[in-house]
Amino acid sequence: MPRKGARRRSEIPAEILRGLSNGSLESANLVEGLAIDFQKLLAAVAPELPADVLATIDPEDGITGRMSAAGRLLHAHGGLDVLRRLTGHTSDTVRGWGAYVVACAPDMTLKQRLAHIRPLADDSHFGVREWAWLAVRPHIAQDIRRSLEALQNWTKQKSANVRRFAVEVTRPRGVWCRHIDVLKEEPELALPLLAPLKADPSKYVQDSVANWLNDASKSQPDWVRGVCESWRSGSDDPATLRICQRATRSLR
Repeated sequence: MPRKGARRRSEIPAEILRGLSNGSLESANLVEGLAIDFQKLLAAVAPELPADVLATIDPEDGITGRMSAAGRLLHAHGGLDVLRRLTGHTSDTVRGWGAYVVACAPDMTLKQRLAHIRPLADDSHFGVREWAWLAVRPHIAQDIRRSLEALQNWTKQKSANVRRFAVEVTRPRGVWCRHIDVLKEEPELALPLLAPLKADPSKYVQDSVANWLNDASKSQPDWVRGVCESWRSGSDDPATLRICQRATRSLR
């Protein structure tokens, strides 16, 4: 049975916190992930790094800032060769650092970056899957039209995690990330990506599609209404009805 995480940082048992910070345990929830001492975990993962380098990770920085900083540090230390050490690690935070190593690697095509991030997008841990899309989202946003085209094939994959990544990484607004302004104004650009998932059997994917459309409804409400009306009129699939109900929750 999966370990149940603490609701507050102060409730995390000392032995669990030690395991999280030395890399021998995965986090059970976000509370535990936020409590990890990145300097201690980096020292355990890459003991060859000098103390003054580890000290550049500011514990007062936000979680996404620390994740990005750790990825940059590890890439500077070992380049893409460090990925094997990271992506196979027990710690979900360490595997998440792998996503940021992929993100900060220079001179990589979109196809190459997506190929490197895919195993992390399909990771067994919820946290790693979030870091995967958060890390590469700036690259996706930089060339959104080509990215949308490249990700269409991801919506056809067997893994719900992979299908969900294609949607989550392109959300117009999203969480803990910058907005993609062009999709706030022209959400129809993403319809070829979203439409194949309008009756997806996975609630994980359904929620992501609904959240994508809900994002779009903040700036293009009529377009979202039209899409949902079209999807509902063409299908009575429970998955489609669920997506449309959740997608229009801000329009009621």
